[in-house]
Amino acid sequence: MRARFVTLAEGIEAVVRDGDRVAFEGFTHLIPFAAGHEAIRQRRRDLELVRMTPDIIYDQMIGCGMARKLVFSWCGNPGVGSLHRVRDALEQTWPLGLEIEEYTHASMAAAYDAGAANLPFAVLRGFRGADLVRFNPNIRTVTCPFTGEDLAAVPAMRLDAAVIHAQQADEEGNVLIEGIVGVQKEAALSAQRVLVTAEERVEALRCTSPNACVLPSWAIDVIAIVPGGAFPSYAHGYYPRSNAFYVAWDRISRDRDGFSAWIGSNVMRKGPESFAAHARKTA
Repeated sequence: MRARFVTLAEGIEAVVRDGDRVAFEGFTHLIPFAAGHEAIRQRRRDLELVRMTPDIIYDQMIGCGMARKLVFSWCGNPGVGSLHRVRDALEQTWPLGLEIEEYTHASMAAAYDAGAANLPFAVLRGFRGADLVRFNPNIRTVTCPFTGEDLAAVPAMRLDAAVIHAQQADEEGNVLIEGIVGVQKEAALSAQRVLVTAEERVEALRCTSPNACVLPSWAIDVIAIVPGGAFPSYAHGYYPRSNAFYVAWDRISRDRDGFSAWIGSNVMRKGPESFAAHARKTA
């Protein structure tokens, strides 16, 4: 079935539902900020947010009371410091308490691979002597039936919904991702419903790099064209990362009132049609 082209608001409404286990994936690059902001505007609640490297978009979503749980393998404001809204939820239960489930990068990537392949779990060498196994009961041990070696096992990552950003979508609904790919492909293939936001709609995909991934239309439910939709992260070939915004976010997010005011002015009062203008701002 071919992916449908919709507005951003229609895409979030169709794919992300209250109570979902959902990933807004992107690994330093192509982070779907516009989609996350639309989910905030639609006041999604009780989400289990999944992402290998949650940064400020999840800080914003958690600060808005959208999440009950965070599944991750690294968490912070990259190059700057802590995520203050995540810390407030963990330490002070503001605006809500937050459950966490932590993995390593390798184990979470393996879990995504298993989910994409429709396998029940993933195996890897790792966690020997590590304290993380004491805090995450989902990290277990299996014995290799061929060698007798004890290996680490983690459950497959299966999502209700996945949201990713890409550079291009063609007329048939196929999507091109170039640059740092991360686990966007695996997230899409492990999800029941998939929304892709893209920089532009083209007649045919224009691949300029060998480090590229094409997601076929049959793997995607809906596509929304959102220029600047990854800002303040970057989109390879389209615009750079706004380091100034990441630095500014540390100040904006430290104070509850300042955070709430910023969300009110820059997210809640902005419709999806105005996101390109928002993308030009650095704070």
